[in-house]
Amino acid sequence: MATLRSPHSFPWFRWLLGLVFCVALALRLWRIGQINTLVFDEIYYAVFANRYLLGEFVYNSHPPLSQYLIAIGIWLGSHLPIDSALVNGLTGSLRPTFSYRWFNAIAGAWIPVIVGLMGFHWGQSRVFGAIAALVALLDGFFLVESRYGLNNIYLVLFGLLGHLCVLLALSHPSPPQRIRRQVRWRRRYLERPDRWLRQLSDIVSNRLRYPPRWQRWQLLTLAGICLGASVSVKWNGLGFSLALCGLWLGLQWQPPRDSRSPWFALARLPAIAILGYFVLLPLLIYCLLWIPHLFLNPEFNFWQLHRAMLTFHDAVGSGTDVHPYCSPWYSWPLMGRPVAYFYSTALNLRSLAPAVPPLPQGWAEVIYAVHAMGNPLLWWLSTGAIALMLGSRLLLPTAPDANIWLYCLWGYGANLVPWALVSRCTFLYHYMSALIFAQLALAYWLWQVWEQKGVYRAIAVLMLGLGGLAFWFWLPIYLGLPLSPAGYQLRMWFDYWI
Repeated sequence: MATLRSPHSFPWFRWLLGLVFCVALALRLWRIGQINTLVFDEIYYAVFANRYLLGEFVYNSHPPLSQYLIAIGIWLGSHLPIDSALVNGLTGSLRPTFSYRWFNAIAGAWIPVIVGLMGFHWGQSRVFGAIAALVALLDGFFLVESRYGLNNIYLVLFGLLGHLCVLLALSHPSPPQRIRRQVRWRRRYLERPDRWLRQLSDIVSNRLRYPPRWQRWQLLTLAGICLGASVSVKWNGLGFSLALCGLWLGLQWQPPRDSRSPWFALARLPAIAILGYFVLLPLLIYCLLWIPHLFLNPEFNFWQLHRAMLTFHDAVGSGTDVHPYCSPWYSWPLMGRPVAYFYSTALNLRSLAPAVPPLPQGWAEVIYAVHAMGNPLLWWLSTGAIALMLGSRLLLPTAPDANIWLYCLWGYGANLVPWALVSRCTFLYHYMSALIFAQLALAYWLWQVWEQKGVYRAIAVLMLGLGGLAFWFWLPIYLGLPLSPAGYQLRMWFDYWI
């Protein structure tokens, strides 16, 4: 549990999260428009977003929220005082490439911060939160998804915000600590001649340090809104709601004993609250977010659109005949088939990443490639962390951290296992929601190693350091930096990565 600190102690956790956000944002915005073309599914989402701005007809096989947000980014980006040398008309209007990507970059930069806050409230430890934030920062998958006008980053962002709001709502308050701190400060003030000035300073700083606490129902309502927003990006956003409902059922079977635990508070919520906050409210938000689309596109009603969307997904086949980067769900934990978002070649480094077909083999001196793939070391370790957590839960069901394991396992399983029922072509980016919980599992075990102190702390630091080196090694693949043919092949460890 968090310990009582001196009022003047260094708030290192806040500073670390701020640094993580700045680094994440810089990586996402740096040369974001260098590939001056539509990358992968930008041919849908960026184009549809621009059509919303033009008032043109839009048909999409997914709910519209991500296109609304990209449209807002396009409109704002077109009016920002930025260098618009890189422009194209591929969206249907002449737009800066920056305009349909920067909103995603800012959204994606928040994900490591939110993961860090989840770790802090989940384990009641700043060290756990710091490790979780660093693990998320060093993953390349979310970096790639954040640099282009795609929709997956919003699905994960809103789902994580929903879970964070639940953790905040159910975390045990600690008013005794606040009271002790106020008493100690007042005693010091009364001993000084300028106590009135220090009392005024105390009031101001106390308000800034401890803003009014939200009521539990307000945070749970906000959680339901965020969960509904996640589903309004893609239907597989339902996995975040399913995880919370499944966790609640699991806690009814084996209630937690620690009354200070957020899981204890979750287990005590009545079934009607679970149904309302995690099912009915998200459904209501989902329906409401269709209203702008229906207003701009009155040709089809709500039910006709959903029937057409279901028909489309049912008609999509599977396998490499449908798309060369299709991959089955059971291959994702091992990163079996990353998706190549962009590949082009140039004669020399003076050439920018060209938007033309690659040069013939043997002619190219420089390769520009962007692959939607994670940090291999941290990816495989996170899969092992989930397996270790599952084994620990089965063998030690009454361990002190058993409910922490249960939360992570439900989050992972609810976002992965339902894909076994899907027959259409699926891609590695469908694993993003489950990957977050695998990263939390890895952060948990690294935290447990750190808590052993001594040489074990060096092991935890070493693992994070190796993860950082792996991130740096594959960074050209994430950012689309120029590579020699030999450098590109050096990073493609397996044929199925290409």
